[in-house]
Amino acid sequence: MTMRIQLTELADQKLKASLGEQTGMYKLLYDTGEGCGCDGIPVLLIVDQQDANDTVIETNSLPILIDRQHEIYFEASMYLDAEPNFTSFKLRSDSMLYSSNVKIRDLRGMEVPAGTASNSCALR
Repeated sequence: MTMRIQLTELADQKLKASLGEQTGMYKLLYDTGEGCGCDGIPVLLIVDQQDANDTVIETNSLPILIDRQHEIYFEASMYLDAEPNFTSFKLRSDSMLYSSNVKIRDLRGMEVPAGTASNSCALR
């Protein structure tokens, strides 16, 4: 399945601003954190590099990675939007709203322990 996310102009600007001058890549995560109240929510991670199991989601701007095992949680065609006064994003498709509160977690420079790649609550 080839995935595609259409970024609005504001979402694109905010994603680029979050990257700043540092190198990094965005990765869409379906957070399956157990016991932390964030089970089953999408999160955008900023990572240093692509993992072996990652694939690239096509966008109209910045590429976004996704672990192949997480593709089943999302539709092939989605939209990422932002609001001027909020730091979070809205991820939706034509048929559903995944979240109106997608947060960014910057993991650049951090080692991600094995077994925690799907649990952003365990990433500190």
